[in-house]
Amino acid sequence: MTSIMPAVFLGHGSPTNALEDNGSTRTWRQLGKSLPRPRALLVVSAHWFIGATAVTAMAQPRTIHDFYGFPKALFDFDYPAPGLPELAGEIAEIAKPHWVGADHDQWGLDHGTWSVLAHMFPKADIPVVQLSINALKPLDYHLELASKLDALRHQGVMILSSGNVVHNLRLVQWERADFGTDWAQRFDDAVAAQLMDAPADILKTTEHPDYLKAVPTPDHFLPLLYTAGLAAASGQAVKPLLRGYAMGALSMSGYGVGTVDADCHNGGDAARSPEGVPPDQTNL
Repeated sequence: MTSIMPAVFLGHGSPTNALEDNGSTRTWRQLGKSLPRPRALLVVSAHWFIGATAVTAMAQPRTIHDFYGFPKALFDFDYPAPGLPELAGEIAEIAKPHWVGADHDQWGLDHGTWSVLAHMFPKADIPVVQLSINALKPLDYHLELASKLDALRHQGVMILSSGNVVHNLRLVQWERADFGTDWAQRFDDAVAAQLMDAPADILKTTEHPDYLKAVPTPDHFLPLLYTAGLAAASGQAVKPLLRGYAMGALSMSGYGVGTVDADCHNGGDAARSPEGVPPDQTNL
């Protein structure tokens, strides 16, 4: 395989998106159909946020249901994609001098991964490896690591980052599925402009006046840095794939690098979490 694989960032929102038909999930399905078939998928999910850099290295990663208070159908959902243990070794070599550990039995595929892949690649027949987000490292570490991972795209590996540009569960408005507050839209627009203009300088958005409200914790924002870093390393432009909001305080925006045949969709309405479930229980 000689063609360079795309890199994609998607806002995953609620886990229930895995089971729903809405603006976001329809876009994910269309995106999957437009992209070339990769040798494997490397996924950076907001929900594997730990004190180390690691990759899943098991032959059959389990489907992790990392949330509470959701319908039984979601807990019954399985995404039985195979792993690719040898890719873990390739990643560890490419990332040097940064250390990347191999996880043989602890993690698997969390809902930041499978809620999106259930629509992009519903047959679950492409090997999937997850990369943890090292919570102990500074922001520029993730950009540097992303630049090293760009070599994988020349080896048939598609890199998917799954998080949310705007993610403030304390300020969600449960009844407004496709609404974005003014501050959420301002920050989301600033990030879009920075990605289009100079993705290498994505950290300038941390100086935006709405940054602390849009990004009260770094976990869901950090996956975006990997897509920005891959764009900067490759010299390819970032293309918007989806612009939209959910429950006032979540951005569903998505971006692609090397996604030349994919269209941009506006109005990324998405699934809501079960009403009455406290935000700290949903683990969106």
